[in-house]
Amino acid sequence: MSLVSRLLATVALVAFAVGPASAQIRVQVIHNAPDPDAATVDVYINDNLELDNFAFRTATEFLDLPSDTDLKIDVAPGNSASSAEAVGTQTFNLPPGTYQIIASGVLDDTQFAGNPDGEDISFQLLPGLDAQETAADAGKVGVRVVHGSPDAPTVDVRSGGAIIVNDASYTDITGYEPLDPGVYTLDITTADGSTTAASFEADLSGAAGAAVTVLASGFLTPADDRDGPAFGLLAVFADGTEALLPEPTPKARLQVIHNAADPDAAVVDVYINDVLELDDFAFRTATPFIDVPAGVDLEVAVAPGTSASSGEALFAETFNLPEGSTTQLIANGVLDDTQFAANPDGEDTSFQLLVGADAREEAENDFDVNYRVVHGATDAPTVDIRTAGLTLVDDASYTDITGYQRIATQIFTVEVTTADGSVTAGTFGVDFSRSAGAAVTVLASGFLTPADNQNGDAFGLLAVFADGTTDLLTPGPATVAFVQVIHNSADPGAEVVDVYANGQILIDDFAFRTATSFRGVPADTDIEIAIAPGSSTSAANPLFSQTFNLPRSSTAQLIATGVLDDTQFAANPDGEDTSFQLLARVDVRTVAPAGEVRLAAIHGSTDAPTVDVRSDGAILFDDLTYGDSEASTMMFPPNVYPIDVTTADGSTTAASFSADLTGAGGQVVTVLASGFLTPADDQDGKAFGLLAVFNDGTADLLPVGPVSTSGVPQAGEFQLGAPAPNPVAGRAAITFSLATPGEASVMVYDTLGRRVAIVAEGSYGAEPVEVDFDTAGLAAGAYVIRLESAGAVQSRTVTVLR
Repeated sequence: MSLVSRLLATVALVAFAVGPASAQIRVQVIHNAPDPDAATVDVYINDNLELDNFAFRTATEFLDLPSDTDLKIDVAPGNSASSAEAVGTQTFNLPPGTYQIIASGVLDDTQFAGNPDGEDISFQLLPGLDAQETAADAGKVGVRVVHGSPDAPTVDVRSGGAIIVNDASYTDITGYEPLDPGVYTLDITTADGSTTAASFEADLSGAAGAAVTVLASGFLTPADDRDGPAFGLLAVFADGTEALLPEPTPKARLQVIHNAADPDAAVVDVYINDVLELDDFAFRTATPFIDVPAGVDLEVAVAPGTSASSGEALFAETFNLPEGSTTQLIANGVLDDTQFAANPDGEDTSFQLLVGADAREEAENDFDVNYRVVHGATDAPTVDIRTAGLTLVDDASYTDITGYQRIATQIFTVEVTTADGSVTAGTFGVDFSRSAGAAVTVLASGFLTPADNQNGDAFGLLAVFADGTTDLLTPGPATVAFVQVIHNSADPGAEVVDVYANGQILIDDFAFRTATSFRGVPADTDIEIAIAPGSSTSAANPLFSQTFNLPRSSTAQLIATGVLDDTQFAANPDGEDTSFQLLARVDVRTVAPAGEVRLAAIHGSTDAPTVDVRSDGAILFDDLTYGDSEASTMMFPPNVYPIDVTTADGSTTAASFSADLTGAGGQVVTVLASGFLTPADDQDGKAFGLLAVFNDGTADLLPVGPVSTSGVPQAGEFQLGAPAPNPVAGRAAITFSLATPGEASVMVYDTLGRRVAIVAEGSYGAEPVEVDFDTAGLAAGAYVIRLESAGAVQSRTVTVLR
């Protein structure tokens, strides 16, 4: 009699014994007791033998039994004659429902290693309540886990690092976890994830709609447990089918890209080891990265899109990928190279699968983009790819695959040129503004001269992402604006923030007194900038948000300033609103004439009054109130300058600093009043200082303390003394000295960098020299005095009054 027949007979016998039942239960019995003395058992229900010689790691299907009725279940040795020989007995009385009864544990726990968590390992029948015969979602696989290994500690079950089961102790039975059909590597780890005890492979790719019970089974240390069966994972299905999960097969990661522009290969079928894997795979499309077997031969055959088997292959090649490797296979070239234009450098253009080794599925960090370039245009010569004068790719020939480079998330325009830069093959807009953390492969694709190549697709740049998304870059310059973001909000509650643009992370963990470089963002479209806590995972609950729409090719700064709750901070002395905001400076200058420096100033100190910014007494910025920004028209030679922050009338100097602009030639430097004048009244936030921000995102606090501006320069010291008086209405004395005797000049320049006076010019000794500066004929305003000798330069500022 078959097992099913015996079980059906059991139902009849039990029903006869107890009388008619108004309802039934569905029950599956699983033998997971690893004691060698219970390797085969007999199971009696109400003293009737129902499962004869029921073996370890086997299961029944789900069967009908009466509900709300005592069911005495006896487990006896496999050679038993009656239930009287039972080694374990339990009685169940179950309401209508679906259950599993799981034999677990050992017959004599004194003969086995104890459980590390002190759990009772004696033989028992575990009731698995709320069992499922099918998945709750027909498109998913319902998986429950039973910890049935007596000598195993509390464990996690993980897949790809994600926790599927958390902190399961011996005899625990979980609920059902809905998983997508697929092949999973299941890692059994310690509860803290620090140690992996074992790994297994679960092929659930064809199990959509099924409910599966996965049991930790056997002993971790058989030698300590009477040489019982070794630890494994047992998968049990609703129909009683069971299988021990195998150890994981070595895997590699693979992405396939179709970049062969031959019209006869516009759509192809791809077979791997004679199995159709990609049906109707079109030009300029890609797969995501997938797992494939590693360390074995994979014959990849490319056949026409109408093919019936790999026997019709147009091309075939065998690959053997190392375990853990990540590779791209890129279909490229033409099927009959005699029918197409030859490559100008004489490269072979016949159809092939290019191997992009060491591919990346994500960038090295969460805020940049990593890109590699593939030259896949058969009739294109060796090329460079350039942007804004910067060479991104140098001398790439057909079939070359570059290494990865890093670029900021932005929009920019690239030019594809000949290797010497003399001819531009095309200009394209690149939008990486929403690709933070991505790894992108950019392929030269199609034909430069379609008419000579069977009218195939025209040349373009194809961007391929790790998930298989492809994007043919837009020909022509990108529609872009350029933005620098500066964090100058001194509120301790906003010391580190995340910045999102239209819901995508733009800057992660953006710290107070730091800045970005100028980076491209979409122009002529709304961009919602959201500021969220540094621990945020999305822009869903921002601290602040504001929408901007920046004109094409514009250059802007967005400066975070103010405090999140202005009732908790000292008020601004001039009554200005100090609530958190993003100050927008649009159409800011980013360059100065070569060899000169421009300054811009922003008053960003919430508790500071209206101030002037002066150097050597000359007013650089006049009457700046909190929130004000001003760009100076004055240009300075690169040098070290004293900077004084004074009251608006100049009567009191609040603080003095030294600004080293020696390396800032050709730049505009933004100087921000930053922090609190009285930290004790402002939640002990950072103290007042001047923050200098450069084009490349460098942000430096200026050192406190003025450059020496008084006294007579010492002999043998290269120094330009401060003009006296300053401001001047008439004449001023200027003292300078040289390190060694030689030629020297003292010149005066206006705010446009034009020379307006020669104060001294000639040969001088090493002793201090005092010369007369006559301001007659000069308009009121600020000027720069410049001492130059033997390549050394020093400058001072002076204000002329009328």
